[in-house]
Amino acid sequence: MTTTQTDATRTDGPGDHDGHDHDGHDHGFEITRRRRWPWIAGGAVVVVAAAAAIVVPRLGGAASPNEIAGATLYVATAEGNAREQALVEFVAEEVAPDYGITVEFKGLADSNTINRAVNDGEVAATVYQHKLWLGQVLEANPDFEETAATPVFRWGFGLWSEKWDSVEEIPDGATISLYSDPANEAQGLWVLERAGLITLDPAVDKWTATQDDVVENPKNLEFVLLDFGAQSRALPDLDAAVGYTEYYIAAKIPLEQQIFAPPAPDEFAGQLTVGTRWIDEPNIQNLIKAFQDPRVQEYLATDPEVQGVLLPLDAE
Repeated sequence: MTTTQTDATRTDGPGDHDGHDHDGHDHGFEITRRRRWPWIAGGAVVVVAAAAAIVVPRLGGAASPNEIAGATLYVATAEGNAREQALVEFVAEEVAPDYGITVEFKGLADSNTINRAVNDGEVAATVYQHKLWLGQVLEANPDFEETAATPVFRWGFGLWSEKWDSVEEIPDGATISLYSDPANEAQGLWVLERAGLITLDPAVDKWTATQDDVVENPKNLEFVLLDFGAQSRALPDLDAAVGYTEYYIAAKIPLEQQIFAPPAPDEFAGQLTVGTRWIDEPNIQNLIKAFQDPRVQEYLATDPEVQGVLLPLDAE
């Protein structure tokens, strides 16, 4: 078994995160040694343990809006995530009024900012992360107190290839990219095992698996670790990559190039995450009920704005 633990470093400007190449041909990345810190984020954002100053002003004075009857409850995700914004806005307009609460979407810059805003009560919740990702955030930021309150959706996540039309065509010695943060690296290995390309050690928790836990690799696959944006841009230079549908759609890669996509397991369901200290507040309990409303699952299953990217919990 051959594995390569590497990250990709873009050679273009630091603001180039739109999922497109400049000229359509030069993919402009070079392979470097993997860094030894956890990667968490939309794009390539490092979760730092240092307590960065929150850039969101207190929305309700000295008290958190979570505690104030009638206050607007903000649900935050990363800026520019159109599908998650659409989901929050659907709940705000069609569901939340039936639970006596006012909900609005708020886009914030990065994972650390979002989670600190939830922890501090500046926003009521976020809906962009699964439990394992949240676990990485809490490990890196021990002052955060957050709870995954309820699963809401499953992300589209699968094996992509520009060179091969099926799993069976992937050749011996192929280079396959996984994401460079530990939780999503594990999810990528799980997909490859489901595809029959590798076998993981059965004694290891699959949701914390790393390349060291691969016990069978019959095609001698080589693994390259890339961040979210770099992976989809690098697809033409890889045999295949395992990643989130939303990043490939953003990079204008045809959905037909997703050659294998098993339903995501419960461990990787997107969670409504709230500040632990407010979980028993009536506002937060009603917010949880709103996201658990059956209309949310119907919306995920039928609305073309989110179909294929945010999947209902019972997706098969």
